[in-house]
Amino acid sequence: MPGSPSEPYDLAVIGAGPAGLAGATAAARLGLTVALLDASTQTGGQFFRHPDPAMKAARPGALHHDWSAFAALRRRLESSDVTHLAGHHVWTVAREDERLWTVHALTGADGDGERPVRIPARTVLFATGAHERQLPFPGWTLPGVVGAGGAQAMLKSGLVLPGSRIVVAGSGPLLLAVAASLAAAGARVPAVVEASGYLGYARHPRALATNPHKLLEAAVHGSALLRHRVRPHPRSAVTEVHGTDRVEAVTVSRLDRQWRPVPGTGRRIACDALAVGHGLIPQTELATALGCAIRRTPDGTHALLLDDLQETTVPGLWAAGESGGIGGWQLARVEGELAAFAVADRLRGRTPPAAGPHLRALRRRRARMRAFADAMATAHAPGPGWTDWLRDDTDVCRCEEVTAGRVREAVTDLGARDARTVKLLTRAGMGWCQGRMCATAVACLASGAGERPEEGAVAPSAERRPLAVPVPLSALGDQGE
Repeated sequence: MPGSPSEPYDLAVIGAGPAGLAGATAAARLGLTVALLDASTQTGGQFFRHPDPAMKAARPGALHHDWSAFAALRRRLESSDVTHLAGHHVWTVAREDERLWTVHALTGADGDGERPVRIPARTVLFATGAHERQLPFPGWTLPGVVGAGGAQAMLKSGLVLPGSRIVVAGSGPLLLAVAASLAAAGARVPAVVEASGYLGYARHPRALATNPHKLLEAAVHGSALLRHRVRPHPRSAVTEVHGTDRVEAVTVSRLDRQWRPVPGTGRRIACDALAVGHGLIPQTELATALGCAIRRTPDGTHALLLDDLQETTVPGLWAAGESGGIGGWQLARVEGELAAFAVADRLRGRTPPAAGPHLRALRRRRARMRAFADAMATAHAPGPGWTDWLRDDTDVCRCEEVTAGRVREAVTDLGARDARTVKLLTRAGMGWCQGRMCATAVACLASGAGERPEEGAVAPSAERRPLAVPVPLSALGDQGE
């Protein structure tokens, strides 16, 4: 049977969001044996997160304007021969030989199952998604401050709100969707605070013209905010949170074009929660641990470097969706299907791959949506002046309670010039999240006022994590059996 040491799967797909679902079901339709692994017990990923059936939500798709498209993907999975391995937390992928990989996972809701699992496969598709980028500011550790995507996740999966009066802040189009969802659910949203504004999109008229559905989405969210009387604050940022036991108010300041707060523009807004996020960061740990190269994106993050058919720089490993660059669920779906065709052609020895009309159509759609994604990333890229928000006593690394002052001291007094050296000198990034929350801030402070390398620069990953999630020693010891 597929998955046994003697008969590996043709393809192991890691992640059951839109990219993973599209890739897995397309590969199965092409005759491949497929295993689909995901840490969650439900499909949909972060975008199509929804309540557990036990909650008996009357309309689980009410907060998703594309729910019908996801439902179609889910039905396709249910009617396919894909082996869906829910509740599988993948912690590493290992190369066995030139033609075989082993995906190592822990089972259970929190990876606390009885024994580790190994899934052998001839090829692997990474559809691992992304996590939020957080830029610290005074008071961001107070209870009531949550990620913008986190607030949306609470609402979609738990049907709860982080507060009753919620300011939404940060940068990126996710803010509009989050604010509209919170307002529709009954929260009072006094302000949406956008650090960049939206005029930057005007510099990319072709990308706008070829992606009318994006303009329609913006119009839908914008009309919802108008209906709920949500006030936008462009080119502004929350530069301080006030409160003792939890959030009581925020200070919103105007920003110059470098994201530096304009003196004298601070305005206090009462609230009991703040949903904040500055875009998304591709999750690449599993792939970079195997030597896959990365590239610098227009908004300063790192994404996997992929060829025209979604293959990484390591043969036999493909990626689709946000791990190759943030672009939204529709682009992720197209990339997942495109990767499935490429994998099928590779396993059947068709090199170069067959270029039928469907494959050409997928490439055109991907190019059109990727152009918009690049325009979006450019428009919302953080300016170097954001570090002026930080006081010396502001925590940068929440897990290890490392302040901005200690990071600056490591740079100015101890000679640190990169995030790794700062980490060794201060323990920033050594806590529970392993730098996922603070890596951006530490790197910006270490490099000098948030300077960014050239866009598109290709390099091996600066950090290669052998373990993508926490693993008990018993699981590591089991590898020798």
